[in-house]
Amino acid sequence: MSDMTTIHSIAELVPPGSRVLDLGCGDGALLAHLQTHRGCTGYGVEIADTNVLACVQRGVNVIQLNLDQGLALFEDASFDVVLQIDTLQHLRNAEVMLRETARVGRTGIVAFPNFAHWPNRMSVLRGRMPVTKRLPYQWYDTPNIRVGTFKDFEVLAAKNGLRVVDAFGLQEGREVRSLPNLRASTAVFKFQKG
Repeated sequence: MSDMTTIHSIAELVPPGSRVLDLGCGDGALLAHLQTHRGCTGYGVEIADTNVLACVQRGVNVIQLNLDQGLALFEDASFDVVLQIDTLQHLRNAEVMLRETARVGRTGIVAFPNFAHWPNRMSVLRGRMPVTKRLPYQWYDTPNIRVGTFKDFEVLAAKNGLRVVDAFGLQEGREVRSLPNLRASTAVFKFQKG
């Protein structure tokens, strides 16, 4: 998810001047945008060599780390904002990483493909797993190890004592606040410890 309208929507949730940790930062585009346009500082965490190199080339501080190993190297509340943009669905320990996000950051922001988006529902009704712009893989070759919905995250957040302070969907770069579970391909949540 690196188109500029999506980056802008996510960036607007981050207060100017924040110290940011971007988990699964990819090529560093979002963190570079936050540094340039919002005066933020911080680090990206990424596992892929090519993405780490891209971060360095963008001037983004990056730590090469497998998120499935946790965030033990970071102290409690060491960041203003921790981002997990298109990361949660790839992790084996998604619930643990969500709690770790809340531990190391005062605020967490997650975004992930919303499996309950109406075209996905139609595919399942036809007996097939969806293949869409947002979920572009076949069921047998997807890097996503789980799928979730807007409503699923609300339940998970409550179960883990997290207070959702903002939530909306994104569809083709536009915010969707009315029926996002049905109408948006991406779920976006901003949360804090309850």
